[in-house]
Parts: sequence; structure tokens; C-alpha cells
Amino acid sequence: MRSYLDFEKPVAELEAKIEELRAMQAEGDAVAVGEEIGRLEVKAAQALRDLYANLTPWQKTLVARHPQRPHCLDYIGGLLTEFVPLEGDRKFGEDAAIIGGFARFHGESVCVLGHEKGSSTESRLKHNFGMARPEGYRKAVRLMEMADRFDIPLIALVDTAGAYPGIGAEERGQAEAIARSTEACLNLGVANVAIILGEGGSGGAIAIATASRVLMLEHAMYSVISPEGAASILWRDSSKAQEAATNMKITAQDLARFGVIDQIVTEPIGGAHRDPAAAIAAAGESIAAAFDDLRGLDRETIRRQRREKFLAIGRTIRTTG
Repeated sequence: MRSYLDFEKPVAELEAKIEELRAMQAEGDAVAVGEEIGRLEVKAAQALRDLYANLTPWQKTLVARHPQRPHCLDYIGGLLTEFVPLEGDRKFGEDAAIIGGFARFHGESVCVLGHEKGSSTESRLKHNFGMARPEGYRKAVRLMEMADRFDIPLIALVDTAGAYPGIGAEERGQAEAIARSTEACLNLGVANVAIILGEGGSGGAIAIATASRVLMLEHAMYSVISPEGAASILWRDSSKAQEAATNMKITAQDLARFGVIDQIVTEPIGGAHRDPAAAIAAAGESIAAAFDDLRGLDRETIRRQRREKFLAIGRTIRTTG
């Protein structure tokens, strides 16, 4: 059953009417009802198109968090073959918030890392809503080093509200683990491509998104802090999250203008949750194109270009902000 966001109410009402008429059509006057269904379908499609063409930053935030939006494991299942998951950081334990392993992408070996939020109550608890602990980032470092050793490129599927802020995580060195993971990304001699699928939250995202190419889905968000968190700090009022979202420049369109991301991946009309297969396919095409751009570069050139890319972000923001 489709779940609607608050701002999608006009579309929800039209589609509810369509479903009601379809139920009537199954029982009686198929011709007359069929004409009305067709008219309403056109109207609903146009309403959805108009709505998603003018989303506010806050509305994009809600779309990025949509519970039916495809997650990391959906992309792995749709884009990769022969996926072999690997677990544990060899220091403390396993963290299911970060999925990692090796697979084939378009027939070639890749290492894949990603935040998994879960799609049901049970799986969300298992994966801690995609909020990784230190052992998750240390697992990521372990796999990145393995991929680098065997000259295997890496894909990062980013979707997290941020690293887990619990006391245990902080006691086990959360900040240090994020820093080490970010450093491991920068030191890779193989190409890595990151794609922001939904939420790209703070250091929890950057830890695996410091990549040669950073892609971002059209209605995803990428920020140093959540809008609610920023509102609480700036105004001591989390209800001003909408205002914070507008001022923070967290949308794909803003971040492309600042040079923080390299490409926006177009989503199906109505968001990735409306047509997950199409969204996954579009992401796959963009990832493949990004790897093609990086093909043939030697290890030192890959490292240098990646470092220059991130050093240039600050200069770009100063001149365009």
C-alpha cells in the first residue's frame, strides 16, 4: 500500500478516487467508469508532475526520508550480481548499519559499502536505522584496504541520518573511526564512486562518500546536520526545521552548484519510492558512466584528483556562496 506525505494530499485524493472507481468498474458499468478513470489518471499524473517540479528543500527532505524509498540492499539486489557480504571489523564486532562485501557490477569485480536503514520494524532495529557505530566504519576501512590491495574499485551507497550518537559508540571512538574511514577513502589508489540515495547526514555519510565521483539522487539531501538539529542549535526551536532546510542548501541542485557533488541522478516523477526499479536502473547507469570516466587512470592520478576535488570545494563555496 502506497504511503503519502502530507504535501501529497491532492494527489492522494485523486488516486483514492481512481481506486474507488476501479472497484466500481469491476462490478458494473465499465465504459462510463473507464472514461472517468482515464480523465482522473491524467489529472493525477499532471498534479504529481507539477508538485514534484517545485518541491521546497523541506519537502525534498521528507521525500529523502520516505519509508518506501529503495534502500542499500534494494540497490545491491538490483545492480550487482554474486554479492558476497563480509562482516566484522576484527576489533570489536559486527555493525549491520553498514553493509559491505564484494560483487560484480556489469561483469566486473567491485567492493560495495552502504548504509542500510531497513524496511520493516524488525529490520530497522537490526540495522539501527542506518546509523553506524565505530565498528561499522572500521569494517568499512577493512574492506576498503582489501579492495585497494587487490585493485578493485569501490561503490558507496549512502543513506544515513548520521553516525549513531550513543554513549557506547562515543566510548569506542566514534569520531576517530569516522576520521579513519574518511582518510581511507582519500588514500584509495582505485576509483570509488559514491551515490547519495536518500539522506546524507554529516560525518556518518562523508566517512564513505569521500569519493572520486559523488552522485546524488534528485530528491535526496546531503548536509552537515539535520534541519531539526540545525534549528535546535540556531534558534533553540526544532519546529523551525523548514526554515533551516531552506537556509542550509541541502538539496542536490544547490550542492551541484557549489561543486560538492558531481552529478544529479534524475528520479521517476513522484520520487524513487514511486518506481524503485526505474530509480535503481538510473543510479546504475550513472555509476557505470562515472567509472568509465575514471577508467585507465593510474593509482597516483586517482589519489591526486580525489584530493584536489575535495580541496576545491571550499574555494568554490567561497566564490559562489
